[in-house]
Amino acid sequence: MWEAFRDHLEVLWGALMALGIVVALTPAVGGMARLLGVVDNPGGRRINRRPIPRLGGLAIFMGFLVPSLAFLKLTQETRGILLGAAVATTVGAIDDFRGLSWWPKLAGQVTAAAIPTAFGVWVDHFTLPFVGAHSLPAAVGIGLTIIWILAIMNMVNFLDGLDGLAAGVCGIGAGTFSVIALSLGKPQPAIISAIICGACIGFLRHNFYPARIFMGDSGAMLLGFVLAAVSVQGLLKTAATVALGVPLLVLAVPILDTSFVVLKRLKYGQPIYGADRSHFHHRFLDIGYSQRKAALTMWAWVAILAAAALATRFIPFREHGVWHTGATIAVGLIGFAALAASVTMVYLLEIVKLANPWIKKRAAEQRRHEQEAGETTRRSA
Repeated sequence: MWEAFRDHLEVLWGALMALGIVVALTPAVGGMARLLGVVDNPGGRRINRRPIPRLGGLAIFMGFLVPSLAFLKLTQETRGILLGAAVATTVGAIDDFRGLSWWPKLAGQVTAAAIPTAFGVWVDHFTLPFVGAHSLPAAVGIGLTIIWILAIMNMVNFLDGLDGLAAGVCGIGAGTFSVIALSLGKPQPAIISAIICGACIGFLRHNFYPARIFMGDSGAMLLGFVLAAVSVQGLLKTAATVALGVPLLVLAVPILDTSFVVLKRLKYGQPIYGADRSHFHHRFLDIGYSQRKAALTMWAWVAILAAAALATRFIPFREHGVWHTGATIAVGLIGFAALAASVTMVYLLEIVKLANPWIKKRAAEQRRHEQEAGETTRRSA
C-alpha cells in the first residue's frame, strides 16, 4: 500500500518538477538561440511571419533529465532510455543548428533507437485479444522495436508544424501512458511518462499560439523517442490485452498524419522526406481554421482517442473469458465516439476542402489576420 502511494507521489512530483524547469528555462534557451542565430525565418511553407527561435527541445530535455535522475531508479532499462534520449536530442539540436541531410540524420536516429534495445528495452512478446501472448525471437523483437521508435520520432517531427500542436499531442499521450502504466504496476515507465507530460505542459506556456519559441527537431525527436520507448517498456512488454492497442490509439493522430502524407508522396513520386502542405494541420488552415482552433481541434481528437484507450484498460468489459454486457456497451460507445471523431476529421480535411472552392481565399485571409495579431502580441510581450 505504501509503495503504491509513493509511486503516485513520485509520478505527481516528477510531472510538477518537469513543468517548473521547462517554464523557467525556456526563455533563456530562446535567448541563446537568438544569439546563435538558430531561428526559423519566415518563408516557404512556414507559417510564422517573423523569426522565431527554435532549440526549445534543450529546455524540454533538461525538464526531462533532472526529474528522471531525481525520481527514477537507474536500472539498466532506465539508463538505456536516458542515454537514447540524450542522443536523439543531440542529433535534433545539430539539425536545428546546421541542417542535416536525410542520411546522417537517419543514421543518428537509428543510433538513438538502437540504444534502449541494447539495454533490454525491446518487445520480447506481444499480447492480442482472443489469441493470447506470443513470444518473439530476439532479432525480430529488437528489429521491430528500433523501427517503432524510429517511426514515432519522425511522426512527431512531422507533426510539429503548428504552434503548440506537437507539445499538446505528446502531453496528452504521455499522460495517458502514465496512468495506464501505473495501473499495470509499472512505476518506472509511469514516472517517465508523467515527466514528459509535465515538460510538454510547461513548454506550452511559451509555445502555444502565438509561439515565442519552437521546440525544433531537438524537442520533436526527444518527445517521439521517449513516447515510443516508454510505450515498449511500460505497455508492449506486459501481458495485458490492451498492450498493443493503447499505443496505437494514443498515437493514432501522428500515425495517420504521417501515413497519409507518405502515401501521397509515394503516389506522386515525391521524396518521403520532402516538405509540403499535406499534413493535417496544414489542411485545417486551408479550410479556414485559425492556428489556435486547429491545434485545439487536434488536441480534442487525440483526447477522445486517449479516452478510448483508457476505457479498454479500466472498464472491465471482459474478465476471465466472460463478457459483461453493460461494460461492453460502454466501451463500444466510447470506441464509436473515437471512430466518429476520426471520420469527422477526415470529412473536414478532405470532403469539405474539395467541396468549397472559395475556402482557400477565406483561409488565406484568416491566416493573414492571425499573423498580424500574433506579431502585435509578440511585440507587446
